[in-house]
Amino acid sequence: MTLQKYRNRTHAGEILASLLARNPPDNPVVLALPRGGVPLGAIVARALDAPLDVILVRKIGVPGNEEVAAGAVVDGTPPVTVFNKDVLRLRRLTPAALSDTVAEKIRRIDARRKRYFAGARPVPVKGKTAIIIDDGIATGATALAAIRGLRARNPARIILAVPVAARDSLERLAPEVDEIICPLVPEPFYAVGAHYQTFGQTSDEEVVDILRASRARPTSR
Repeated sequence: MTLQKYRNRTHAGEILASLLARNPPDNPVVLALPRGGVPLGAIVARALDAPLDVILVRKIGVPGNEEVAAGAVVDGTPPVTVFNKDVLRLRRLTPAALSDTVAEKIRRIDARRKRYFAGARPVPVKGKTAIIIDDGIATGATALAAIRGLRARNPARIILAVPVAARDSLERLAPEVDEIICPLVPEPFYAVGAHYQTFGQTSDEEVVDILRASRARPTSR
């Protein structure tokens, strides 16, 4: 039977894990996009005996219209800022003009990382296979920022693994990564949650618990 819906995030994570385990990547590090990607990332990390981390992204909105993304700040050491050059040009903005906004986004990322990891720094990805996990992709804007920020940390390869996504978003993201794993690409695509039977909010508390359990789990990596 053709897959149409996932029961929940656990089911989606198990399917991703089984697909990745068919040809296990070398030196994997699993990087989940919070909050919804973290339950899936934990399942994939266990299956691959890999460390689990999160990749934190904060959108940089256009002044006066925060819904329009002029770029994004991506967690890292140091954090990486990715700008949308087309938006900057149309809005007659420069990266320097957004420096205060970028600094504030970095502070928020640091605060969130402290909450999730009690101040632990990001897992090193240099020379490793970085696997980005989310519970689905609609527009792909957050995933694109995460990929470009992660690329600056010099992984050997980047794999994007999601249970469901819009086809046009995957096509835009494909040149940015080495491999995409996405078992469900519905047409038409309405929303990520439409392809789950149960798609409740993942709380910060759940993320903290999952990450704490992951840190307590020994890996060979």
